[in-house]
Amino acid sequence: MATLLKRGRRLLLRTSLPPQRFLHTDSKSVNNARKLEEETLPDYEPKDFYPVTIGEVFKRRYQTLGKLGYGGNSTVWLCRDLQENAYAALKVYTRAFAHSGPMHREFDIYDHLDQIKTSHPGAQLIRSRLDSFEVNGPHGRHNCIVHKPLQVDLASLQRDYPRRRYDAELLRVALIYTLHALDFLHTEANVIHTGLYPYHFITLSHVRLLTAFADIKASNIMLTINDDTILQDFEKAEMEKPSDRKVYPDRTIYTSRQFRRPTVYGLPTLCDFGEARFGPVQEPAVVQPEAYRAPEVVLEMPWSYSVDIWNIGVMIWNLFENKTLFQNDPGEKGMSNMYHLAQIQAYIGPPPVEFLQRSKLSHYCWDEEGNWVNRVASIPDFSLEQSEENLEGSDKKMFLEFVRSMLRWVPEERKTARELLLDPWLNGEVP
Repeated sequence: MATLLKRGRRLLLRTSLPPQRFLHTDSKSVNNARKLEEETLPDYEPKDFYPVTIGEVFKRRYQTLGKLGYGGNSTVWLCRDLQENAYAALKVYTRAFAHSGPMHREFDIYDHLDQIKTSHPGAQLIRSRLDSFEVNGPHGRHNCIVHKPLQVDLASLQRDYPRRRYDAELLRVALIYTLHALDFLHTEANVIHTGLYPYHFITLSHVRLLTAFADIKASNIMLTINDDTILQDFEKAEMEKPSDRKVYPDRTIYTSRQFRRPTVYGLPTLCDFGEARFGPVQEPAVVQPEAYRAPEVVLEMPWSYSVDIWNIGVMIWNLFENKTLFQNDPGEKGMSNMYHLAQIQAYIGPPPVEFLQRSKLSHYCWDEEGNWVNRVASIPDFSLEQSEENLEGSDKKMFLEFVRSMLRWVPEERKTARELLLDPWLNGEVP
C-alpha cells in the first residue's frame, strides 16, 4: 500500500514542450443548428459560461490545451502551468455558480483540507486543489479551480470489462483505496462527502421543491495518471487535428477530447466536494440521489458519516453486478420513498422499532410494532441472495456479509470505513 501511494504522490505531470500557438486551421465547424456539449443541458444559458478559447492563458500562468469535459456548473480544460512547465486541469465555473452556496462550501472544504497535516494514507487519495482564482468574463466573474489531471472514472472504466462488471479482485482494489480516502475524511478531516443538485422531492406526506446531493459513486472516483505521454499525446492531437467546434460571434463551443487509455492505471482518487459537509451530525435534509439514499435520510432524521458508508454498499452493486440495487417505482418516472423503503426491507429485513421511533414519518409505512402497513407500496419478493449473480458458496456468503455490514437500518450499526478495511472478504481471505 505504501509503495503504491508513493507512486501517486506527484501533483503535476511534467513536460519539456514549450507553450504552443493554436491556429486551428484544420478544425471542423459543426452546424450551428445542432446543439453541442453544454448547449444540450436543459437550462443552458450562454451568458452563464465563460467563453474559454483553446490557447487562452489564465492568470498569466495556465494555458488551455484542450477541453476535457463539461457539466451544468462548469467546463474543464487540460492546461499547461507555464510557471512550473507542468500539466494541470482547470475547472471554470459558471457565472451563477460563483455566487452559490456550493461554490463557497467547496472552497471552504479545500481550505480546511489544505490545513490538515497528516500521514494518513487516505489523504493522498483525495483530489487536492493546486490553485484557485477568479476571472472576469463578458457577463460577470467566474471562479476557477486548478487540480492535477486525472484519468477515467470508475463508472466509465466499467464499460471496458466483460459484461460491464468488475471482477472480485478489481472491486477489492477499488474499494480498499476508496475506504482509505473515506477513513481520512471521517476521522481526521471530519467531513461527510456530498454534492448538490436541485429537484422536486416527494416526501412520504407531500411534494416540495428541495435540494438533493450527489454522493460517493463510481463517477466521483477517478484514477491518477502515471504515464506523462498520455497528456503529451492529448496536446499533440489537438495541435495536429483540432477538435470540432461551433463558432459564434461571442463564444466558441468545443468538443471534449478524451485521454487515450493507458496500459496501467493509476490510483483511485475521491473527487467532488461541492457540497461536502462538516460532521459529525447534520440536521434532517434531502441528501443523496434517490437510488443511493440512506433510510435515515428518507425518514427525515439527522444524518452523519454513515450515509457515506451506505453509499459504498449501494455502489458495489453497480460495479460488481452491473445493476442498480434499488429500482424505480414500477410505472413511475422516479422512485417513491415508500417503494424505496419497501425495497430496503426486502433486502435487509424489517427495521428495529427503536429506529422507527426516531422519525415522525415512520407511521406512513409501519405500525407501532414495526409491521408494514403501507397500502401504496408492498414489500417486493426478492433478496440480496437472489440479486447477487456472480459468486457461489462460502465466497458469496462472505461477500453478502460484507455488503450487509454497510446496508443497515440503524446508522450506528454500520461499520466504519476503518472497520470495513479489516473485512475478510475485502482482504481476499479464503473461506
